Amino acid sequence: MTRLFLLLLCLVALLPLPAAARLTSQPESWQQDSDNGRDLAAIRGDGVLRVLVNQSRNSFGQIKGEQIGIEYNRLRAFEQYLNDGAPGRKPLTLKFIPKAKDQLLAALQRGEGDLVAPGELLSALDGQNVSASLPWRQDVPLVLVSRQGSRRYSHLEQMAGRTIALPAGSAAGDAIRQVNERLAQRRLAPLSIEWVDPSLAVEDVLEMVQAGIFAFTVVEQPIAERWAKVFPKIRVDRHLVLDNRQSMTWYVRRDAPMLHASVDRFLKEYRAPADQDGAFQRIYRHAYQVRNPLESGDRKRLEAVRPTLQRYAEQYRIDWLALAAVAFKESNLDAGAQGASGATGLMQVTPAAARSVGVGSVQQKENNVQAASKYLAMLRRDYFNSPRMDERERLAFILAAYNVGAERVQGLRAEARRRGLNPNRWFFQVERVAASELGMGVVNYVSSINKYYLAYQRERDGLEPRQRVASARK
Repeated sequence: MTRLFLLLLCLVALLPLPAAARLTSQPESWQQDSDNGRDLAAIRGDGVLRVLVNQSRNSFGQIKGEQIGIEYNRLRAFEQYLNDGAPGRKPLTLKFIPKAKDQLLAALQRGEGDLVAPGELLSALDGQNVSASLPWRQDVPLVLVSRQGSRRYSHLEQMAGRTIALPAGSAAGDAIRQVNERLAQRRLAPLSIEWVDPSLAVEDVLEMVQAGIFAFTVVEQPIAERWAKVFPKIRVDRHLVLDNRQSMTWYVRRDAPMLHASVDRFLKEYRAPADQDGAFQRIYRHAYQVRNPLESGDRKRLEAVRPTLQRYAEQYRIDWLALAAVAFKESNLDAGAQGASGATGLMQVTPAAARSVGVGSVQQKENNVQAASKYLAMLRRDYFNSPRMDERERLAFILAAYNVGAERVQGLRAEARRRGLNPNRWFFQVERVAASELGMGVVNYVSSINKYYLAYQRERDGLEPRQRVASARK
C-alpha cells in the first residue's frame, strides 16, 4: 500500500502545472485588459482596422479632400497591402481616430484602436501593453529651431538659461532634461521648458517661432525641414542636436502578433512617394501665417485702444485680450480700416451685424467695439453655452461663428458627431471637418486669433495697468 501511494505521488508530480502556476513572475502586461485587443483575424472579420492617428495637421491633416499629413500615404499603402494579401476576402478599410499625441498609446491600450501611427517620435512607458513596429525612420535627430536673423549658437552650452517652447507630448522633453544634466555638471543654468497650450501642435509652435512669439523650439529634424518649406523665416540649426537615438515607429498591442508581423513586413518594404508633400506645400505656402502682435508699433496701437476694449469686455464678460486678438487679426488694430462687404473699423463689423444687436453707426470706434462685443456675447449665449465645453474651446467656436456664421458652425459640429469626433472641441476635432468641407479659411481665422490671444496672455502683466493686474490677482 505504501509503494502504491508513493507511485501515485510521483505521477502527480510529473503532470503539467496550470499556466498561472508555471509563471515565476508576472509579465509586464499582466494587469492589462487583454479582452479589448483584436488581432488581424478578428480585424479582417470586422472589416475595419481602427488607426489612432496624431491629431496634428503635420501627421494627419486633410484640406478639402487633399491629404497633407505625412502618415496618410503610408497608411493607405498599408491598407492596400493588407487587401492584396487576402484576395477574394471582404475588403479591409481603415477608420482614422485622431487623438492628442500624448493620449495615443493609452487609447491603444484601452482597446480604442488597433494601430497607432503618430508621425512623430513617440516612446512607450514601462508597463504599457504595446509594442513598437520596425522603425520607418531610424536615429532621428532632435534639433533646435529658431527664427532667421536671431543669434546663432555654435553649441548647446551657449544656450544655458534659455526657454524652449514645446507642444504636449514632445519627445524633446526628455532630451532637454538630459542636456540639463550636462549643464549642471558644468555649473551652467538649465534650459527651461515652456509647455504650450494644448490647442497648439508642433506646426503651430513652429509658426509662432517664425513670428518671433516663441524664441526656440526643439523638433524632429525631418519635421522641421518639412515645415521650413512653408515657413521660410524659421532656421533649422542642424548642428545643435539634443538627441538622435530614437526612431519613428508605429505601435500595436502586444496581444496582436499577427497584426504586428504584417506591419513589420509592410514597413520593411515601403518607400514613400517622392511627391508626397506636393499638396502640403501648395496649400500651406499661401495659408495665412501669424506675426508677432507685440512688436513695438503694435504695442502702441494696442495701448491706444485698450480702454475701449476693456470697457466693453467687462460689460459683456469677455477677456479684453481676446477682443484685442480679434481686433489685431481683423484690422491690425486700425480703427479706420475698411474691409469687404461693408465691414469696417477695429473689429470689422458690418452694419447689419451691428443692427442685429441694437448698435448703430459702427464707423465710431466705441460703437464698433460695443457691437462686436455684444455680438460675440450673443453667440456665446445662444449657441455655445454648453457646460461640456472648456473656455478655450468655447471661444474657438464663437470665433468660428463670428467668421462663417453660427448655423454653419452648428452644421460642422453635427457632422463631427456623425464622424465620431467630439462636437464640443473645435481644435483638432470640429476644425478637421471645417478644413475638409470649407478649406483653411475659418481654420486659419480661429487658429491665428488663438495664437494672438496666447501671445497677449503671456505678456498680460506688461499690457495691463499695474493696479488692474493687482486687483485681478486678489
